Amino acid sequence: MLLLCHNSSIFCLNSRTAVGRGRAWLYLALMQKKLADYLKVLIDNKHLLSEFYEPEALMMEEEGMVIVGLLVGLNVLDANLCLKGEDLDSQVGVIDFSLYLKDVQDLDGGKEHERITDVLDQKNYVEELNRHLSCTVGDLQTKIDGLEKTNSKLQEELSAATDRICSLQEEQQQLREQNELIRERSEKSVEELEKELELQIGMKTEMEIAMKLLEKDTHEKQDTLVALRQQLEEVKAINLQMFHKAQNAESSLQQKNEAITSFEGKTNQVMSSMKQMEERLQHSERARQGAEERSHKLQQELGGRIGALQLQLSQLHEQCSSLEKELKSEKEQRQALQRELQHEKDTSSLLRTELQQVEGLQKELQELQDEKAELQKICEEQEQALQEMGLHLSQSKLKMEDIKEVNQALKGHAWLKDDEATHCRQCEKEFSISRRKHHCRNCGHIFCNTCSSNELALPSYPKPVRVCDSCHTLLLQRCSSTAS
Repeated sequence: MLLLCHNSSIFCLNSRTAVGRGRAWLYLALMQKKLADYLKVLIDNKHLLSEFYEPEALMMEEEGMVIVGLLVGLNVLDANLCLKGEDLDSQVGVIDFSLYLKDVQDLDGGKEHERITDVLDQKNYVEELNRHLSCTVGDLQTKIDGLEKTNSKLQEELSAATDRICSLQEEQQQLREQNELIRERSEKSVEELEKELELQIGMKTEMEIAMKLLEKDTHEKQDTLVALRQQLEEVKAINLQMFHKAQNAESSLQQKNEAITSFEGKTNQVMSSMKQMEERLQHSERARQGAEERSHKLQQELGGRIGALQLQLSQLHEQCSSLEKELKSEKEQRQALQRELQHEKDTSSLLRTELQQVEGLQKELQELQDEKAELQKICEEQEQALQEMGLHLSQSKLKMEDIKEVNQALKGHAWLKDDEATHCRQCEKEFSISRRKHHCRNCGHIFCNTCSSNELALPSYPKPVRVCDSCHTLLLQRCSSTAS
């Protein structure tokens, strides 16, 4: 393409019109056998042809590729065109083909007639083309006249458009002035809204800090509750152990008391039997002494009765021996009883020591019962503290729920702009000069005066503010439910 432009620029130096330059380009393209390639490049880049062709032209449609395919067949022909001395700017009426024909003398007689007929046919074809071109020139002239008329009309429309532009500029100036007034008002309203937003942001940060503090308090209280519950479980386990120990000590004490009573009964029986044996021994000694005295008196008084008395003495000796035997047996029984008594004394001393131990255990039991009572008091106090902490936790949970609701209200409800609302949200009546706009401070929507005449104290505002009817009823129901 660059080579074609370079070669055509050489011939365009002699041509002064666009038609001449176009003819020179066609001649060169035919001579180079690249007319189909050049047209294909142009059709591929249709955005470059939109300035020179209408949208319904053949070059802008898909049929242009068909023309390119047909022009490929021209590459078979050798177009050796003579361009020297050619006036490409002027319209050629008759094309002289003598330069492209061979010498007549070289032709035979039969072939000469055929050549002449071919040349005449070509001449007729070229003349028809010239006529067609003259018709197209006439059509173009009529189009030029129509374009001149449309140009005059466009000039008139342009003058009217300039007048309209002037009027529109004046209106634009007025609109600018009105826009400046509206902008000043909007800036004032924006400043007020920014102040309100800063207040809300400050309240929000304070509420977030309060929420964090409440969460910390709740976590600490929950930790203390867990620790107190563990202590209570430990105290309960200790109480159960002490109770079991006390029951075991009482049962052992009862058993030992029963053993002591049984041993005391046995010792009383042994003492009574020992007293009886001593009485018998004293009685036997008295009888022996009386018998000795009697024998002595009888020996003195009755010397003659010695034989009888000896017999009696022998009897008495036998009785004494029997009595001595009985006395020995009684002594042995007495020693055995003494041994048993010593054993009973030892057992009684052991029982006394055990009694002392039991008394110590009773004292320890009493101390444990006192400690149990103190622990019960502590448990009651801790239960009261737990109840109070549960009340505080319920109150803190209620406060947390209120704060969460306030945060949800601050996050979920968007503050509508005045320009966004043209009708009341509840009654759907159109706003006007008599029916003014009012914001609900809870939900942020815009209502008329009749639908938002109520006032309530909100957590985000220190004083009672305007709320809509639906928010008013909802907040009253919420307050009644929390109070109950």
